[in-house]
Amino acid sequence: MTTNWAAFVTAEPDLARTVEERFGAFTHHILATLRKDGSPRTTGLEVRFLNGELWLGMMPDSLKALDLRRDPRFALQANPGEGQSMGGGDVRISGRAIEVTDPETKAGYGEEVEPPEPFHLFRTELTEVVRTYVEDDKYLVVEVWKPGEPLRVIKRT
Repeated sequence: MTTNWAAFVTAEPDLARTVEERFGAFTHHILATLRKDGSPRTTGLEVRFLNGELWLGMMPDSLKALDLRRDPRFALQANPGEGQSMGGGDVRISGRAIEVTDPETKAGYGEEVEPPEPFHLFRTELTEVVRTYVEDDKYLVVEVWKPGEPLRVIKRT
């Protein structure tokens, strides 16, 4: 089961706000895709939350774009920043990236973001959102959300 960003925001507004803040704290993040042989590829990427969607924009014929065209599964990790504080925790999103070829949709994105032309544009369908953080210097807390399921919170000492 998958869902878009707007449905996630509706289901878990507090977690969604934290995730957006973590991604908003830095420009570049880490995208994992699958190569032709099935091995992982990690690359830097900028992301945008616009109009109820999480968007991934890429340079033309970049390897990550070609990977996603072949196999849409991805994992995206927010830049943890400098040092070891990770304010807001470690945040990861998994799902499927669907290429957008509709000229009107791409033009609307281009007006908002002003990416270099030409570009690949993917909208995301989420399968999982995970936040990991330390609470009271005592507990490791893992929040796991999947479409159609309640938020699971796991605390470990």
